[in-house]
Amino acid sequence: MLRLESLSVRYGPVRAVQDLTLSVGEGQLIALLGPNGAGKSSTIGAITGLVPSTGRILLRGTDISRLPVEDRTLRGIAVSPEGRKVFVNLTVAENLRLGAASRRDAAGVRADIERYLELFPVLGERIDQLAGTLSGGEQQMLAIARAMMSRPRLLLLDEPSLGLAPMIVTRVFDFIGKLKSEGLTVVVVEQNAAQAVRFADAVCILGTGRVTFRGTPADIAGTDVMKLYLGG
Repeated sequence: MLRLESLSVRYGPVRAVQDLTLSVGEGQLIALLGPNGAGKSSTIGAITGLVPSTGRILLRGTDISRLPVEDRTLRGIAVSPEGRKVFVNLTVAENLRLGAASRRDAAGVRADIERYLELFPVLGERIDQLAGTLSGGEQQMLAIARAMMSRPRLLLLDEPSLGLAPMIVTRVFDFIGKLKSEGLTVVVVEQNAAQAVRFADAVCILGTGRVTFRGTPADIAGTDVMKLYLGG
């Protein structure tokens, strides 16, 4: 589904991502872990086209490295950004409809809105409420549902647990696991490693823009990596 080849991101003299090579298979969930400043969010930004990069980004075998953001969206990439970034002055319903702005199937859009309101009942209770009045957990649910409204083939999640209570984090990741079980390809950037690896097929840990570990969740069980990132 997705392959990064020698991906690099610079901010002036600072090299945030250094020659990153990574593959994500169809229907897989990859957990991209690491401390602050490791290059995780820069990697997500490069995939979406929001951050300039060098190297190659291949989506289903096609090089999309030079495509603008909107074309990458039309090819099936959606992102739930760090900090949620919902449209605070729009209602829940309006946020969801904006997520489907590239679609022309009105009946399908309505059906998808109903689906995500069923999956996140609290959003249904607040359908006409301004997004800015929602709690942090509710905004995160809305951000993921909004991203899914474009019917993506690849979903990028940047720190979905940030600032959320543990019970809400578990609910959010349960939903992510459900999306993965339905065949969606997912890349999760997280600092809450214990949650991120629950449904992961593979784990990639970054340190100062480079891959420091790559393997399955089972590979890191009982290792120094486990102790460092999972506290086990």
